[in-house]
Amino acid sequence: MALGHPRFDPRAQQRGYPIRVNHRIRVPEVRVIGADGGMLGVLQTHEALRMAQEQGLDLVEVNPKAEPPVCKILDFGKYKYEEKKKQAQARRNQSVVEIKEIKLRPKTDDHDIAFKVKAARRFVEGGHKVKFTVRFRGREITHPEKAHEQLDIILKAVDDVANVETRPMMEARAMSVVVAPKPLVMQRVAQQRAAQEKARQQAEKEGRELPPEPSLMDLPDDDDDDDDDDDDDAEGDESTSN
Repeated sequence: MALGHPRFDPRAQQRGYPIRVNHRIRVPEVRVIGADGGMLGVLQTHEALRMAQEQGLDLVEVNPKAEPPVCKILDFGKYKYEEKKKQAQARRNQSVVEIKEIKLRPKTDDHDIAFKVKAARRFVEGGHKVKFTVRFRGREITHPEKAHEQLDIILKAVDDVANVETRPMMEARAMSVVVAPKPLVMQRVAQQRAAQEKARQQAEKEGRELPPEPSLMDLPDDDDDDDDDDDDDAEGDESTSN
């Protein structure tokens, strides 16, 4: 039989302390908080449990680390429901910034660039960062100035809502730049999210269901003519070898 300490389980830390209720509380005495929030002092555990049962409530351990542990007399079912609501609201209130990528080619025409700029503005105004990537095929990489021109046009078009986070740089066979929402834009996003949360709570209170939030569109890759480029490159390579 193996001796020594039991094997460490990292999942135990992630799960935290399990909530002990009623007869699962096995310490001899506890510090008790009444159903009205008043302190009842340190009591024998069996006595605290009897008091909870007389009120049709539960004895719930709320601070197992204290000495003695702190317990509260409450409705455990309602307590779990309220805790779940708090956790859900905390997740909704988290400010998650995504990076949306918009891809271009050096031969992307002005109409398509204008369309992608419009999409980028929607992403930024929704509180997201945007990464513009111009991908090169074959001999296109010998003319990076075309990509610079495109990115300059795009950056000027979003200058009123976004700040440049990283300057244009080469990444393998692509040139990219990242922009982030300006502080004023993020303030508007926070206000919109607060209004949506308030409306959600009101709808929940009235038993109504809110319509789903509008989703930001994703753009198709600019790859319509990749095959033609590859064919051209292949032909060029063959003529060079001859």
